[in-house]
Amino acid sequence: MAELFIELFSEEIPSKLQIDARQKIKEMIDEKLKKKGINFKSSKSFSTPKRLVFFIEGIPEKIEQKKKIIKGPNVDAPQTALEGFVKSNNLSKLDIYKKNIEKGEFYFAEIKPKVIDILKELQSIIPEALKSYSWKKSMKWSVYDLSWGRPLKSIIALFNNKVINFNFFHLQSSDLTLIDGTNEDKIKKINSFKSYLSALKSQNIILDQEKRKNIIVGKMNNICNARNLKNNFNEKLIEEVVNLVEKPNVIVGRFDEIYLKIPQEILIVTMQQHQKYFPLFDNNNKLTNLFLLVSNLADKKGYIKIGNQRVIEARLSDAKFFWDKNKTQSLVKQVGKLKNLSFFNQLGTFYDRTQRLRKLASPVSDQLNLSKEKIEIASSICKVDLVSDLVGEYPELQGVMGRYFAIEQGFEEDVSMAISEHYLPTGINSEVPKKPISVAVSLIDKIDILVGFFGINEKPTSSKDPFALRRTAIGLLRIIIENKLSVQLKDLINYSIVIYEEQNIKFTNNSVAKEVLIFLRERFKNFLKDKKIRNDIIEAADVSHNGNDFLALYKKCSIINKNISKDICKNIIGTYKRASNIIEQELKSKKEEISGQPESFLFKKSEEKHLYNKINEIRQYFSSIKKSESYEETLKILAEAKSTTDNFFDNVIVNDENSDIKKNRLELLQMFCKTYNNFIDFSKVEGA
Repeated sequence: MAELFIELFSEEIPSKLQIDARQKIKEMIDEKLKKKGINFKSSKSFSTPKRLVFFIEGIPEKIEQKKKIIKGPNVDAPQTALEGFVKSNNLSKLDIYKKNIEKGEFYFAEIKPKVIDILKELQSIIPEALKSYSWKKSMKWSVYDLSWGRPLKSIIALFNNKVINFNFFHLQSSDLTLIDGTNEDKIKKINSFKSYLSALKSQNIILDQEKRKNIIVGKMNNICNARNLKNNFNEKLIEEVVNLVEKPNVIVGRFDEIYLKIPQEILIVTMQQHQKYFPLFDNNNKLTNLFLLVSNLADKKGYIKIGNQRVIEARLSDAKFFWDKNKTQSLVKQVGKLKNLSFFNQLGTFYDRTQRLRKLASPVSDQLNLSKEKIEIASSICKVDLVSDLVGEYPELQGVMGRYFAIEQGFEEDVSMAISEHYLPTGINSEVPKKPISVAVSLIDKIDILVGFFGINEKPTSSKDPFALRRTAIGLLRIIIENKLSVQLKDLINYSIVIYEEQNIKFTNNSVAKEVLIFLRERFKNFLKDKKIRNDIIEAADVSHNGNDFLALYKKCSIINKNISKDICKNIIGTYKRASNIIEQELKSKKEEISGQPESFLFKKSEEKHLYNKINEIRQYFSSIKKSESYEETLKILAEAKSTTDNFFDNVIVNDENSDIKKNRLELLQMFCKTYNNFIDFSKVEGA
């Protein structure tokens, strides 16, 4: 058994591109080997900023293919079928013959025994695999036609320690690579993967990304433990940094403590996102003036540390200047500046947006029983920080800086908090706002977005959602469910449409309210599926739910899903199915309309009257409950009808000789089913 070793040496490839290429190219090589019938024991991929490496063990040096007869298409099949048979099996037409078998006359071919030279096969497999990979971002350079993540300098390709000769655009494969020397790149001849690792080790290069990660995390933990600091590092940043270095060295840096007086979010964003540093916190989770940086070189003379400290000091100095300037600029007085900031071409400016949000505060405050004044204030100023220098420099901090500005200017805490929290949730699993004013402004913000973009027909398609409306919808629904809000969204959507009209914003969609609600219901179904609620329960609840109270719909689905295997639901569904099956059978045979309106004077047996009274009791319950409905209690009431229905079925023959009595008993059962469907459509529930 032999080994296959490939190195693609290039200029430094960004972390995300590197990870994708490392994984995808490996998969393509593996796939092409398998398609050729070339088995292997294991396949690994590695990367550093300059190197993409693939190592496959346990490949046979040659494959002996035995003689075999293969069957092709029927002789009456289209010519293209025969051509495909010939091409896919690397045959010539001289290899083809006809033969009659039991199923008719077919083409056959005899594959003669041969030895497949794996080295020769690899000469085409590898360049094909490389050409198959599509970079998310690529470039061309000089006069070359090759498009790659970064300029590709060399390719090592060895099989069984022999060079696999092939051309990949302007590059010729070889056994040569570049190993970083002290002052310049050194060309190194490689005769095996083992010698390659040895050459890298001599220059302290760690090829395996997992080993680099362990080294980096280990060094950072040791530093934190020695200084009694927390070691809760950002995992995403760790993964990124691992792919930015190949000779990892961790250095402790510091900045002037004066900068700790500005909001720590500014410091954290500056360090993590702008500089790829790791901020350090004490055991009380308070930010310190220390940070960790991962260098690609040892810092024996401290020059790297000094240089990075100067960079961070300069950045923080600018941030402090902007903070001192912006925090005193009145949010209220700056609302007018939003007129110069476009939201979307057909939806006005951010000033227009804040005015819409402010007006929508009234119906929202009524539905949620909250302070209209506070919601209006928060809605009016929630976007003002967008015109600040700090958010211009740190767009990631929109909302966050607005909250700090509001606190500095004496706004109430819940109003200030709403400025930052109204953007929540920012992702599928991110937290939702919990404070009442934050919840209200977040709802208003998301309704305005959905109504606006649906109004101008900028709706998501199956493959595209450029304005993240799906995420907005899910966020809106999560806020409602996780805060247990009974919100009449239809009313709020219609009110939002009116506000847009008052601003003379022309909608090209005449069905905005309807389409937004349908969109929300579809997103809600996906949300319920993610909560492991059965599809049949979701459909049953959705069909029977005429309103737009998503909390009620969620509770119904959850309670049924929770109890579907328990006796309480078994009794309800069993009883319902027994009644609905009789009705369905009758409708199939006679196609008679049954409305569910029995006449009490046609009752001949006490069991009919008892069932009729029980149904009316349940109907009275449904008519009396409002927002305070207990779904556990509802299930209990529906299940309690089982004894009454059992007595009816045991003692009453529905198919009576008298057609009027028969019809009336069917009406009674239909009345029963319709009453139960006030909760959910039990005909769509499959049972336990």
